[in-house]
Amino acid sequence: MWYHKPVTNKELLQSLPHLKIVASSGVGIDHLDLKLLSSYGVKVSNTPFAVSTDTADMGMALMLASSRRLVEGHQMAVSPDTEYFPADWLGAELSGATLGIVGMGTIGYKVAQRAKAFEMKILYHNRNQRNKEEESAVGAVYCKKIDDLLHQSDFVLLSVNLTPQTHKLIGKRELELMKPTATLVNISRGLVVDQDALVEALQNKIIKAAALDVTYPEPLPRDHPLLKLKNVIITPHIGSATKKTRRLMMENMVESIQAGLSSLPIPNEV
Repeated sequence: MWYHKPVTNKELLQSLPHLKIVASSGVGIDHLDLKLLSSYGVKVSNTPFAVSTDTADMGMALMLASSRRLVEGHQMAVSPDTEYFPADWLGAELSGATLGIVGMGTIGYKVAQRAKAFEMKILYHNRNQRNKEEESAVGAVYCKKIDDLLHQSDFVLLSVNLTPQTHKLIGKRELELMKPTATLVNISRGLVVDQDALVEALQNKIIKAAALDVTYPEPLPRDHPLLKLKNVIITPHIGSATKKTRRLMMENMVESIQAGLSSLPIPNEV
């Protein structure tokens, strides 16, 4: 399954009575009805470890691009109307800023490793606290309550799976808890954020900016207000989009399929 296709609904499963496994690319499984698949005796695998490094890189790239206003700067530099570069055109520092990571799984932890190299102060909120050795390795401080993280962070990075519990995890209340100088970075799923609330927060300067590799839907309608805001960077869900990683994802899927057909333990079984 690539880009969530084909859709594994009841009709497809009934038409494939001998189906043994669905190998899905990427880490997210929110597009799969696991109970339905299980009821047909179909196993499921994904490729979580293949995508983690590139997606963490993407998180850092979005933070840097947003804080230093790279998209605006590029547009200014190439515009035929530009006669001079204003001296008061300023961005914000990443080094020394506080990063709040919501979801410290494999990807979130790799973001923390990179953020440490930028001398960022790292907070994180997770279902389970990581062990002390892992925390100390990146200098991360656990926030049991997400509110504490939102209050303190200059950048809030979302790296969670989309579940009923994380659906619109960041809404009007959470955005209002953030600093007016803070930036929201989303590398997880679009539906983790209430987009209407985000538009309102950005327009009313409740938060400073947003950098999004994911939206809902994808792509957004061409008249969507998020596309018209200068304090927003949107990329086309390209967290894992490098040649090396996409090949590795394919190899992982093939390994899982071969194992499933041979009744062997399935790598990365969900």
